Amino acid sequence: MAKLQLWILILAGVSGAVAQTDIEGQVFVFPKESADAHVILNMNHNGPLKNFTVCLRYFTDLTRPYSLFSYATRAKDNEILLFKDKPGVLSLTVGGQQVVFTVPENTGSSRWWEHVCASWESATGIAELWVNWNPLPRKGLQKGYSISNQGMIVLGQDQDSFGGGFDAKQSFVGELTKVNMWDLVTARDAVRAASADSQLPPSVLSWGALQYQVKGYVVLKPLVFP
Repeated sequence: MAKLQLWILILAGVSGAVAQTDIEGQVFVFPKESADAHVILNMNHNGPLKNFTVCLRYFTDLTRPYSLFSYATRAKDNEILLFKDKPGVLSLTVGGQQVVFTVPENTGSSRWWEHVCASWESATGIAELWVNWNPLPRKGLQKGYSISNQGMIVLGQDQDSFGGGFDAKQSFVGELTKVNMWDLVTARDAVRAASADSQLPPSVLSWGALQYQVKGYVVLKPLVFP
């Protein structure tokens, strides 16, 4: 069975076909800067998003800007964008509007894995960002907005157009894992669950049952902790 799963992953990576599997303990490795290497994730949601929480872990030594999570529709390229502008600065964009968070030096280290959770709720417009289990001051944007579910989630690149418009100088180089998204869970609940290594009911996408397509030079490898 293990050999069969391995061949499924290899074939998915070669062909770009949709694969669905439990990839706990695995990471997507983006080995080099490029304008085409990315992973497409299928979102499971039947209507517009009024709230969301996205969590992921990443490992990189980049100091230039790069995208961590990009969700675009045909009408708007930055419906959701989690972006590392430079060391110590993360931004979250919803519906084309951006808020910027300054990450204190003691909140995370570029040398090791970083855990990030970003959330937003339409009713108040409040956006939250947690880095390595620590909350940052909350911001506000797009109060009353609805996010279309007719979009595409991309890891490794910033979509400047639906499914494309990639810029190598904004590409992610490093390792990404544990990407999850919910439409009801708050960032605090997600952080607590992650710190306790417990599960939350996934409603939008789940690392434990991920539907994905690998495009370009991206490799699925076992997770290695320092």
